[in-house]
Amino acid sequence: MKDVHVAIATKEDAAQVAILTGELLGEIMSAVDNYLFHFDIEQAKELAYEFIEKNIYQIFIALHKQEIVGFISLQEHHSLYAGGCYGTISEFYVKYEYRSSNIGKMLISKVKEYASENNYRRVEVTTPPLPEFERSLDFYKKNGFEITGGRKMKIGLI
Repeated sequence: MKDVHVAIATKEDAAQVAILTGELLGEIMSAVDNYLFHFDIEQAKELAYEFIEKNIYQIFIALHKQEIVGFISLQEHHSLYAGGCYGTISEFYVKYEYRSSNIGKMLISKVKEYASENNYRRVEVTTPPLPEFERSLDFYKKNGFEITGGRKMKIGLI
């Protein structure tokens, strides 16, 4: 899409990134008709600000005429199975009206570039629930990701 560029989020972008995260989670929950996440917008704004300020993970934003129309976050991890350092995409969202205009591809490209520059061995992502988000799975495949198996699981501690 013309007039779109990708940049690293700053602390000033934290509130908008949190709002877009809420939109992402709302879309997922609506599609699967299930309340999978407890989302507190004020907490998310504070966390986004802290994560950016302390460089806990990278957030890349897609800007169209100074409006954030999408973002992707990347967190660094280390493991033996991955052979060292690797990244996990924690959140990835493009506003509905901007989809299918290569913005997602631009954000993925930025993650790949950053990961390569920082000697990551790989980048991993978990898709939203299937079959509702089969299109997301196809998008990732088209952008070089491959299925490694399994399902994402969690245990709540708080």
